[in-house]
Amino acid sequence: MLTVDEEIESVARLRELLPTEGFTNTFLKVTDQLNDVARKFIASAPFIVVATKASDGLIDVSPKGDPAGFVEVYDDKTLIIPDRLGNHRVDGFQNILEDPNVAILFIVPGHGDTLRIAGKARIVKDRAISKRLAVNGKEPLLAMVVEVQEAFMHCSKSFIRSRMWHPDFWPERKTAPTLADWVLATVERDQTLDEVQDDHSNDEETRLY
Repeated sequence: MLTVDEEIESVARLRELLPTEGFTNTFLKVTDQLNDVARKFIASAPFIVVATKASDGLIDVSPKGDPAGFVEVYDDKTLIIPDRLGNHRVDGFQNILEDPNVAILFIVPGHGDTLRIAGKARIVKDRAISKRLAVNGKEPLLAMVVEVQEAFMHCSKSFIRSRMWHPDFWPERKTAPTLADWVLATVERDQTLDEVQDDHSNDEETRLY
């Protein structure tokens, strides 16, 4: 086990190290509904990350992307997220059936701030929703409906530090492992790296919607 100088085990000690003084807006900026600012940000976001929790406590974080504004703001308290074709693991959906609490991070490319939303989710199959959220004539089979309980904007420090939106600081694409690399490292199969990559590339071309 990793040996450390100190493990923080109480809120009192945490606040001793990270006091609240001087951060009033941080705690006052939270709302329980989708105001005009939230609506505009959601309309601009082509990418979100959804966190769910299984009954055993294991957390799942799932990326989801579509044309900007793909998440529908149904009303001031309700979001609708279409479910597109994927790998059929349905980790997040299974978790929601066990624990409806979810958290969502909305990201706009080139924008430093993010929108954080937390609430209760349910999985629905609804004809009107599927027709409304179709892309390229392809309707989602299912959708996630989220009852918003907490929403607030998060500052841009993490994006500034990571230089996420500055291509000059991006690593060479070929230096980062791919999904094909992962498959070969974890699954016993009689395929070469190129063959696995071809399978994934074909999937990306034919199963987006």
